[in-house]
Amino acid sequence: MRTNYGYNRLCLSRDGQPWFPVMGELHYSRYREELWEESLRKMKAGGVSIVSAYEIWIHHEEEEGCFDFTGCRNLKKFLEVCKKVGILVFLRPGPWVHGEVRNGGFPDWLVKKGEEGIVLRSNDEAYLQYVRRYWEKLFEQAKGMMHEDGGPIIGLQIENEYGHVGGLRGEPGEAHIRTLTALAKEIGFRVPYYTATGWGGACIGDLLPVMGGYCEAPWDQRITELEPNANFVFSYLRNDKLIASDHHVENDLTFDASQYPFLTAELGGGLQVTSHRRPVAEGRDIGAMSLVKLGNGASLLGYYMYHGGSNPKGKLSTLQESRATGYYNDLPEINYDFNAPIRQYGTISDSYREVRLLAYFLEDFGGELAEMGLDITPPAVRPEDFHTLRISCRHNAECGYVFYNNYQRRYRMEDHKNVMLTGICEGENVEFGPVDIPDGDFGFFPYRMKLGEACLRSALATPFCRLHTKEGDTWIFYGDREPEFIWEGEKRADILLLSRGDALMAGRVRLDQDYLILAQDFVWEEDGVIRVTGQKDTRIRCYPTPPEESLPGFSPCGREGRFTVYERRLEETAATAEPALLSRDAEKAVYEITISGLENRDRLTGRDTLLLLSYSGNRMEIFAGEEKINDHFYTGQKVPLSLGYFDFPDRVKIVVYALQENAPVFLEEWPAMEDGAACSLDSVEIVEQYR
Repeated sequence: MRTNYGYNRLCLSRDGQPWFPVMGELHYSRYREELWEESLRKMKAGGVSIVSAYEIWIHHEEEEGCFDFTGCRNLKKFLEVCKKVGILVFLRPGPWVHGEVRNGGFPDWLVKKGEEGIVLRSNDEAYLQYVRRYWEKLFEQAKGMMHEDGGPIIGLQIENEYGHVGGLRGEPGEAHIRTLTALAKEIGFRVPYYTATGWGGACIGDLLPVMGGYCEAPWDQRITELEPNANFVFSYLRNDKLIASDHHVENDLTFDASQYPFLTAELGGGLQVTSHRRPVAEGRDIGAMSLVKLGNGASLLGYYMYHGGSNPKGKLSTLQESRATGYYNDLPEINYDFNAPIRQYGTISDSYREVRLLAYFLEDFGGELAEMGLDITPPAVRPEDFHTLRISCRHNAECGYVFYNNYQRRYRMEDHKNVMLTGICEGENVEFGPVDIPDGDFGFFPYRMKLGEACLRSALATPFCRLHTKEGDTWIFYGDREPEFIWEGEKRADILLLSRGDALMAGRVRLDQDYLILAQDFVWEEDGVIRVTGQKDTRIRCYPTPPEESLPGFSPCGREGRFTVYERRLEETAATAEPALLSRDAEKAVYEITISGLENRDRLTGRDTLLLLSYSGNRMEIFAGEEKINDHFYTGQKVPLSLGYFDFPDRVKIVVYALQENAPVFLEEWPAMEDGAACSLDSVEIVEQYR
């Protein structure tokens, strides 16, 4: 029986019940197609239930009339893999997408026609004929994959940032969005949800507005520290472009927000750095911002990007956004890592772990949260107020959650001691505390929370997920305080309390029952087997004890509390990497890295070798033979390079370009300078990765 998807002014629904999904963006055309399945399984294991993806026009029709749906551009195959994995899909076919792509995704030939008189991004019939032709080709790929056909596609976003960036405003803009929507439906894109960008004065037609929010602004033209970011402040306002002076205005929205659920599609899962501005998004940045969106009443967390990637090679040009093509920013030619939860070559980041904490909670408890009302105290804290504790309460008449945030990226907040938090209910409110909330702390506590037949009146610990086991339900909570579980009545639930550090390592897999696996890297279920990414010696903890056949290669080696401990020890020889300086001048330094011992490796069957490159300079390019395979703008981070992604070359060339001490660029961490410049490959580490 087909699932029925809907919505009301508060939330999305599934089969008539409130639904609070997590959505993550992955661009299939920016990632190697043989690795899609593994990445989608990693996303699903992180609590993502919907994958969103731009269909980037210039990737599919770079030359007029010549459509390319091969290799990493094979949309049909991507959708088939999504269906196999069991993850839902939200298509974003533009026509204009931005996405840090050349021309915002428009092919050069279309841009030229715009220069010759066709009005792009309008109801100009000539433009709409080209859109129709492109969308019909997309539908040939997607046919049979709509939800009504039993496929995974449940949503379609029309255009992007229309009326906010380059589109028509007012009724002409609304008319264009309605025209595109009608065209999509006529072609065959019939789905439960149609959305449009909601921020910045964008036009939404009759569609559901989706919002965004980033922890910094790499597109900002300034090269100084930015003012405190409003996305770390609880607010009744939805616009991610809100600034301090606009706190009493529903800033430039074209719709009545009270009539629509608060859906996000562009929460920054990281940041894509630009040549002039290079902030580094960390896990706690994404975790705190996400928590604030929950406390602001969101009922969909959608991350852009959730999975990084690489720009594909163009036939006629490089395909990145650049100032040479009329944009404000220069982006790397290839690298689209985004510091995302899953990074450019499929490796894990701290953001993945932070998002998973909330995603698991929403999977199990989000339906009730989605319908809850909202009280923010005080209601209008300004981002530059580092003294007032930021508090929000989402609740219904009987129960709720108190959210607190004392984190402001790049700024220190005042410590708060002996805080008394209050949960709002009809009749008697519920008090917590006293509790200390130091600088950098953020989280939420439940009150009057139903756990099976028991009712948890309050706790200074945070709910994570529920395990359905053969012995009954176990409720997983986490926190580093004394939890102070207080119950109403005599019934108690089975609670397993983790430290926050352990919760960040916790993944849930479902076999004959639910299992919680604590591991440093990715964990997912595939064909009845628990897949674990790790290094040569990998240690995990499992609760309950899984069947022996579900953990091939692992052996039990003891217990820690309720967890069984397992180890996997591999004897295979590690590779080695030897860097050598080939040349140096005032502009650049060129190195060659020779890699030995790459036998018996196969990325597709579970063994990869990563190089971690540390360098000092403005930017870096990486070559395998004569082919440039990656590039990077310096941020102070180690740069991972998957050799398996490129079929294990035995040598790579590294070109480091000099950074001058007076360069017009914003960096959070500057390298050491010698004679006024930095230009060196500082170290090369080898990391062997197994699954």
